[in-house]
Amino acid sequence: MSAPAEDRRYHLVDALRGLALVNMVAMHALYDVNVVFGGQWRWALRPGVHVWQQYICWSFILIAGFSFAWGGRKNLRRGLVLNLLGLAITVVTLVFLPEEAIWFGILTFMGCAILLTLALEKGLNRLPAGAGFALCAVLFWFFFRVNAGFLGFGLRVPAALYRIWPLTPLGFPHSDFRSSDYFPLLPWIFLFWCGFYLKRLFDKSPACQRAAQTKIPLLSGLGRHTLWIYLLHQPLLMGIFTLIFRE
Repeated sequence: MSAPAEDRRYHLVDALRGLALVNMVAMHALYDVNVVFGGQWRWALRPGVHVWQQYICWSFILIAGFSFAWGGRKNLRRGLVLNLLGLAITVVTLVFLPEEAIWFGILTFMGCAILLTLALEKGLNRLPAGAGFALCAVLFWFFFRVNAGFLGFGLRVPAALYRIWPLTPLGFPHSDFRSSDYFPLLPWIFLFWCGFYLKRLFDKSPACQRAAQTKIPLLSGLGRHTLWIYLLHQPLLMGIFTLIFRE
């Protein structure tokens, strides 16, 4: 399915993505000031910061799943490009900010989620949209703490899984693993698929589709250029703060 024509574009979806983008830039700016240049590493552990960070990543992943159907035949290319960009970010952070190196960050996850969904799309479509959304929501909750060794209902994951390095991208990080941005397939693929099924539910509601055509100035525009802003904002912020704090 192709993206909506300009007069039918879901500008509200762009705006929600743009709002998450503005919050992301603001949070990264404060992170750079407080942690990278200020050395106040406890800042990132504050409950309010954690909730803020979760809102941002949940928004991006849910909207990405929602938008999957619009990618059509370009999804294969999008998935590969995002993986290559994720790899580039890993290399750049290793060279210039080794203490803040990113392994399997958000772009790598997005690329893998698109490719995995593309491979499983026929099977995913066999589930009714409502049932698929409910199932993925439950699975997302069930696996939400898998990176810390727990499942839903307080169940523990066998420790042996966290000693196998190749399982780190799946959601079982090795004890020596460190990354300043880590989004493994578990639990996040289920949030992506929540967005996938939400789009199918959305398509059944003409009222929702009409409401989604509402354009919010600036935010709707920003939401259409998320990738470029994501790639460029942190180097720009780091350059600005380097001039300010290291003169």
